[in-house]
Amino acid sequence: MATILIVDDDEPLLRMLQISLGKAHYHVVVAQDGDEALRKLKQGGVDLVVTDVVMPGKEGVELMLQLRSTMPALRFIAMSGGGGIGAKTYLDIARSLGAVDTLQKPFSISTLLSKVKRALEAPEQPAESSRRESANIGR
Repeated sequence: MATILIVDDDEPLLRMLQISLGKAHYHVVVAQDGDEALRKLKQGGVDLVVTDVVMPGKEGVELMLQLRSTMPALRFIAMSGGGGIGAKTYLDIARSLGAVDTLQKPFSISTLLSKVKRALEAPEQPAESSRRESANIGR
């Protein structure tokens, strides 16, 4: 069973995604900002990160930058509803930082599940190297 870390500051959305992915037989871990996500990633075992791009505290962009340097094999999907400059711009930035896919809010659960499945089935599975690299987070 794959473990997915969902990072979003919108509590109702976070819980809905947690429930939906749980019903799809994924193990789900949640965080409300990038700093909390990094603490959860230190525990290891995460196969995929689904993160909002714009959040208070450590934003998704900052989180993605740090993941690229500390856990380059870890895959992530970026989500955005727009914020100040528009969702497409934020999602383009996320792709340039290595997001394997993006989700523009609002999105359907079926779209989320399809993108998660595709990210996890990609030829190079990140889980083992991500687990080994989790000790490097925050250094």
